[in-house]
Amino acid sequence: MSDNLKPVPAVVIKRLPRYYRYLGELIKQGVPRISSAALSQKMGVTASQIRQDFNYFGGFGQQGYGYNVEHLYTAIGEILGLNNGYSMIIIGAGNMGRALATHGTFEKRGFRLVGIFDNNPELVGKEINGITICHTDELETFLDSEKPKIGILTVPKAAAQSLADILVKHGVAGILNFSYSELKTPAGVSVENVHLSDSLMTLSYKIKEN
Repeated sequence: MSDNLKPVPAVVIKRLPRYYRYLGELIKQGVPRISSAALSQKMGVTASQIRQDFNYFGGFGQQGYGYNVEHLYTAIGEILGLNNGYSMIIIGAGNMGRALATHGTFEKRGFRLVGIFDNNPELVGKEINGITICHTDELETFLDSEKPKIGILTVPKAAAQSLADILVKHGVAGILNFSYSELKTPAGVSVENVHLSDSLMTLSYKIKEN
């Protein structure tokens, strides 16, 4: 990788996890090397676009030689920060929160779930995937002691902003937001909004067009 400071478009960043997943599959299959043309067939992106994407990070292949799969997989993992072992918490232990807490891919990608919170007395004290659900009254103390980097919000829209404010106040650097609320956060705090209904509407459009 280079120290190239050219801004990376958001659409390129969104493609990186797809590259990473596919390269991981190739490693499992024992494929040592792949060309941009072969990679483009799987990704649904032109070979030229793939080369442009990778050039934002200095490029990883050699003309006529292709990409070393394991090297490229490792490099993209570093770009995505997967080697940092970020710890995270989930706020909201309803259906979505429970599904995320038991999602095995998080640990495989280097993310550590260290806490789950809810204000429902029927859920507090129960365990999900070996982690005891704590009351949100304990959230600030936990944030100060454990210092997780990522907060995942699976709470009603009305509660999202106040909880996001608490996360920001106590040093959380990134929020994965399932609340359907557009959060306001200061510079330096990253928010990734997950709108399932938006994805469903996008799928509806693709079906209609096809």
